[in-house]
Amino acid sequence: MTRSAAAPGALPFFFPAEAGERFCLYHAPAGTCRGAVLYLHPWGEEMNKSRRMAALQSRALAQLGFGVLQLDLYGCGDSAGDAGDARWEIWLADVAAGAAWLRQRLDQPLTLWGLRLGALLALAYARAAPGVAQRLLLWQPPANGAALLTQFLRLKMAGQLLAEGAAEDNSSATLRRQLAGGATLEIAGYALAPQLAASLDALDAAALAVTGCPVHWLEVTPRGGETLMPASERVAQAWREHGVDLHCHPLGGAQFWATQEISENPALLDTSCAILA
Repeated sequence: MTRSAAAPGALPFFFPAEAGERFCLYHAPAGTCRGAVLYLHPWGEEMNKSRRMAALQSRALAQLGFGVLQLDLYGCGDSAGDAGDARWEIWLADVAAGAAWLRQRLDQPLTLWGLRLGALLALAYARAAPGVAQRLLLWQPPANGAALLTQFLRLKMAGQLLAEGAAEDNSSATLRRQLAGGATLEIAGYALAPQLAASLDALDAAALAVTGCPVHWLEVTPRGGETLMPASERVAQAWREHGVDLHCHPLGGAQFWATQEISENPALLDTSCAILA
C-alpha cells in the first residue's frame, strides 16, 4: 500500500502547560469518530528518526476514524524548554494535559500509544491514572529505563574515545557517577540533567503492570520471530502473573528509530491499524 507522510488536515497548535507551551499536531478523524489516540514519542535522536513513522501511523488511524494527538513533551521538539530542563514529572503532567485536551475535544475512549521511552511513559501514566486509557499500544517498549540511559551514555563514550586526549576512565559507570554528583552531561547535542537520569534509571517495565485495559506490545525483532526478545518476554511474563490483559505482536522489518537513514516499517503500521480497527 502506498503511503505518504503528509497528513491532510493535520492541525498544528500550541497549548499552555507547565513552564511554557507544548507543540502539538492534531489529526482529525475521518467520518464518525471511533476514539482518541495520544502519541508519546521516544527520546533524543530516536524522536527525529521516528517522525515519519509517527506521521504515517497518525494519518492511517485518522482515516480509520480516530482523532490522534501528537504531543511534543517539555524540552523536546518544538515545545518550550531545553533538553536539560526536562523532568519525568513534567512529562507525566504533559500526558495528563494531552489526555484532557482529547477528552474535551472528542469525549471518546482513549488509546495511549508510546514508542520506546514513550511506551514507558504511557505505562507510568496509566498506572498513576487508572481508568483513563481504554487501551495501551506500545511500540518497542524497553525492559527498563536503565538500558535506555546506558545506550544514550554510550554516545558520550564514543565521542570521548574519538576526541584527542580522551580520558582513560571512559565508562557508563563513570558518567553515572558524574550525574549522581549533580553534573549535567552534553550528549550528541542533548543536555541530560541528573534529575532525569535518576528517573530513567529507576524505571522498570516489570513493575509497571497495567490492568483494567488491553495492553498491546509490538516489537520488531531482529529476525521477525514468533516470540518477543528474551528481556521483553521476562517482562511480559511478570505482567501476565499480575493479571495484565497482554497481547504480544512480534514483527519483522526495519528498526526505524535506530537506522542511519529514515526508514519505514509497514508491518508495524498495518498491525497497529488492525488492533484499533
